[in-house]
Amino acid sequence: MTALLGISRLIDRVTEIIGKSVSWLILVAVLVSAGNAIIRKIFNMSSNAWLEAQWYLFGAAFMLAAAYTLSQNEHIRIDVVYGKFSRRVQHWIDLFGHVFFLMPFVLLMTYYLIPYVLMSVRSQEGSSSAGGLIVWPAKAILLFGFILLALQGVSEIIKKIAIMTGNMDDPTPYVPTHAPLDEAVIPEARP
Repeated sequence: MTALLGISRLIDRVTEIIGKSVSWLILVAVLVSAGNAIIRKIFNMSSNAWLEAQWYLFGAAFMLAAAYTLSQNEHIRIDVVYGKFSRRVQHWIDLFGHVFFLMPFVLLMTYYLIPYVLMSVRSQEGSSSAGGLIVWPAKAILLFGFILLALQGVSEIIKKIAIMTGNMDDPTPYVPTHAPLDEAVIPEARP
């Protein structure tokens, strides 16, 4: 288990570096979007390349940060049900979800994206819009994002098993974000 936890820490570190680095792509996307809008309004000019660059930047930020989001336990879950269970049951739910939902999905996506990306790279696929960008880098980012998500899924499975077997402390204890309705303070209606 020690070797597996070492692999998990390495995956987590790589995911963290990439996830934090690509957060800057959102700022770049906003600047490109604002610059494109200003140029379009002032000079009555526009470019499909700038519009596609915004899309590429946002897509890259989303895909490359997905694994980091998973590592930080920040993906959306149905809190109404999940929060009612003990932490042990929550770990089992997470493990089940990682093994039977996350991993099959990301591995299937990776399997289908490899030939899709290779074909795009070989043909130097370009945009169908006049003046657009080449397409294969966006497809390659999509593939790389799913590979990162698959690796982070492996890391999460290792950590869940380690936590459940007592080989590791829980790094992200779950705290319900919503109080049950019977405990919530509901303000009285004013006449």
